[in-house]
Amino acid sequence: MSKRFYRVDSMKDISFFDKGELARIQNAFVFEISWEVANKVGGIYTVLRSKANVTVDELGDQYCLLGPYKEHIARTEVEFVEFPRNSPYLTAVNKLRQNGFQVHTGRWLVDGNPQVVLFDVGSGAWKLHDYKRELWNSANIGIPWEDSECNDSMIFGFLVADFLQEFYKASDEEADQAPKIVAHFHEWLAGVGLIMLRVRHAEISTIFTTHATLLGRFLCAGNVDFYNNMDKINVDEEAGKRQIYHRYCMERAAAHLCHVFTTVSDITAFEAQHLLKRKPDLVTPNGLNVKKFAALHEFQNLHALAKDKINDFVRGHFYGHYDFDLDKTIYLFSAGRYEFMNKGVDMFIEALARLNHYLQATDSDKTVIAFMIFPTRTNNFNVDSLRGQAITKQLRDTIHDIQNHIGKRLYEVCLNGKIPRDDEILLAEERVKLKRCIYALQRTNLPPITTHNIVDDHIDPVLTTLRRCKLFNHKHDKVKAVFHPEFLSSTSPLLGMDYEEFVRGCHLGVFPSYYEPWGYTPAECTVMGIPSITTNLSGFGCFMQEHIADPMSYGIYVVDRRFRNPEESVQQLATFMFDFTKLNRRQRIIQRNRTERLSDLLDWRNLGMYYHQARRLALHRVFPEIAADESGGVGRFKYPRPISEPSSPSSSRGTTPHPSEHGSDADDDVDEEAEVKAISGQA
Repeated sequence: MSKRFYRVDSMKDISFFDKGELARIQNAFVFEISWEVANKVGGIYTVLRSKANVTVDELGDQYCLLGPYKEHIARTEVEFVEFPRNSPYLTAVNKLRQNGFQVHTGRWLVDGNPQVVLFDVGSGAWKLHDYKRELWNSANIGIPWEDSECNDSMIFGFLVADFLQEFYKASDEEADQAPKIVAHFHEWLAGVGLIMLRVRHAEISTIFTTHATLLGRFLCAGNVDFYNNMDKINVDEEAGKRQIYHRYCMERAAAHLCHVFTTVSDITAFEAQHLLKRKPDLVTPNGLNVKKFAALHEFQNLHALAKDKINDFVRGHFYGHYDFDLDKTIYLFSAGRYEFMNKGVDMFIEALARLNHYLQATDSDKTVIAFMIFPTRTNNFNVDSLRGQAITKQLRDTIHDIQNHIGKRLYEVCLNGKIPRDDEILLAEERVKLKRCIYALQRTNLPPITTHNIVDDHIDPVLTTLRRCKLFNHKHDKVKAVFHPEFLSSTSPLLGMDYEEFVRGCHLGVFPSYYEPWGYTPAECTVMGIPSITTNLSGFGCFMQEHIADPMSYGIYVVDRRFRNPEESVQQLATFMFDFTKLNRRQRIIQRNRTERLSDLLDWRNLGMYYHQARRLALHRVFPEIAADESGGVGRFKYPRPISEPSSPSSSRGTTPHPSEHGSDADDDVDEEAEVKAISGQA
């Protein structure tokens, strides 16, 4: 019976959450160094922020993050406090301050409140010439003067290396045993610090994690058949052509000099092996800080509430052409950085055109609204979009007032023992108000595709592709497109929702990425119980295929972009979306229950084991007396097929009753109680 209630949290968990008690006894410390510590730039910020709580539970104040000081961001991200007296942290910080550098300390205002040390890169600019000379003499890496980003990363790296060396001296003097320090560097922007620690022969264990190789990102953005020709790429020549050779050298040197080299996924490990010429020692998948709700399956209620808000936006955006049933409307969305090819936006729009044809050819009663959320340069809100929201709001307010008046009149007439006449229910002046609102809803132009006025919209990749595919939001179109070229915000006058709330209100996330080392967007969908489409070229897709026996049964659709040509991949993506539109409300509820069941698989309390293994391995390579952690972690577990799904291959003899097909109405025993509650109208 217990097999029907399997979850990953019952299979594996980190068992050494002691708030750093063991680390204090061993005089062990862990530092994580990244350009995105308390500085939101990309996905690494999410990795560090979400992992902080679990790492603090494991290491306590033996854990500290090092990053650059960006005043306008740090003021809202960090609570600035000094380290305690006689602390090796304070000793190292004061040493750098005495040398003329500005160093800020405090605690990051995220779950776990980890310690942070932020270095003001500008305060070290006077040493830039000396740093470049030392880097050239010790590692033969030259940095052009005009590359300001590399200059900043080099100053940051030297400050980090100086701090860690001073910290080692201070902790060595204060304790009876030599300190055991692990310095974990993320991406090439922090790589100079690792290089200098190694060439200076510091007795510090080092880890280098690449979340995406520099050259890989540039090649994929240049429309190159990357994965089929990776072994044929002349890395030095290609880096030189793109004027990033010095950056490539920094990244490759860090990857080869570190004690332990890790990547975030198997697909990135394959890429690093060919481009950086070193096979990673470990794969450390990215997780999320999964927060459980007090009420079981509360995510179903949150989906219904968020969907109502999206419905309000859709009513205003499509006023005058609002001839479809919202109860039979499917909300798809894609979001992320505006990398048109890398994020698979081109394939998404192509597949939407096919989906539009499929729905029209089959005379489907479903309507699909596809949201594309990719920030780009805009002038301001689209006037037509604002007008639509204002007109529908006016209609809603007018009807609300009339409802109140009608209710009072009905009450008075009925008190007199009469049945109200039509003219007593709706007065003539109220009828005029309604007519004015209804006439205001009429429009001759089509609903807008974009919610904002985009700069250079005639060459914008999304808009030009939508025009080519003839997705213009006509009445006869079954697929409607909405391009929101700005990050979502709850203060927006159009779609007043933050990103998390918006995701909960949608039915399916679509992320057919071509270059995606991990992919946080489908992972976030999963922990919120929203099915998603990903690819086998994304780290998330590979991870799910490895750990789930049948990902599609759990609402994880994986498009094959590695072993199929683009046309076949587009057709597969369109088929996935078309099959999803054929699910009824009950089937979508069942699938959301299954998808949410995977959230523990992506929880840092399980995936943090991989980082623990990397730290133990790094310590082992510097201090052989420390044994490496050989436990398997989540990677040894294969998520089974749902109980209500048929086995594969199916038996040659039919069962009685017939076995359920994918997405059938058959009960999923695991979530039966929640499904019964949800069927009452929360789709």
